[in-house]
Amino acid sequence: MPRFTLFRLAAACSLALTLSLVLAAGASAKGFQAELRVVGSGSKVLAEKPVATATTSVKTSPKAECFGKGSGGSGDPVTIMGNTALGLLARASKSTPALSPLSISDSFDFGLALCGIGQSVAKGSSSWYLKVNHKSLSVGGDVAKIHPGDEVLYALATTEAPDYKYPEELVLAGPNGSVQPGVPFPVRVLSYDEKGKSKPQAGVKVSGAGAPTGADGRTMVTLAKPARLIATAAGEIPSAREPVCVSGKCPK
Repeated sequence: MPRFTLFRLAAACSLALTLSLVLAAGASAKGFQAELRVVGSGSKVLAEKPVATATTSVKTSPKAECFGKGSGGSGDPVTIMGNTALGLLARASKSTPALSPLSISDSFDFGLALCGIGQSVAKGSSSWYLKVNHKSLSVGGDVAKIHPGDEVLYALATTEAPDYKYPEELVLAGPNGSVQPGVPFPVRVLSYDEKGKSKPQAGVKVSGAGAPTGADGRTMVTLAKPARLIATAAGEIPSAREPVCVSGKCPK
């Protein structure tokens, strides 16, 4: 191959690599969307929506002492990267009243500690349980990297002796497509443990269902109009709301 052709080929490859890096940097700067769900005190759903990531500044709180007396924050603002689980929460708190204020401490070497989201505050044996795509993490939310389309869950959960395990997360699978009014249709509930392993969950109540789920995690639901179904069970994290369309009309 002629030498000038090799030079042109090398130049073209170099230009392509440069363009790809520029595009990647631009995409990173613009951020991306991930799904955020926050379940607070009394299993109340505080937020459940897609959030656009962005680096956010949050003021720490001297009252954030859920890890013990004297463990509160400095009161200084901290910057939280947008591509982290805590960054997603911080971004959402700016526009969602139920998530504000965030009670965060910066007194620990390992990173930021989350004590409160809105009126839901960790105390006693309760703490904020973080899962990404149904799996718990071994790092704090301020360093837990997330990616486009990830599902981020913060749930105020209680761990009790002797095993001190977190409750399992319920996931509700609804019908494919629209259903007919007054005609029963099947739904299924799975529970996910800390490792993200799922299994059918019996004894779960599903809105619109005449009976709890059976051993296979299934039950029948009948609707007269569009609705968002939710699966609940004592001691477990409730499912996300599952929209179901009736006669082609979907819930707002």
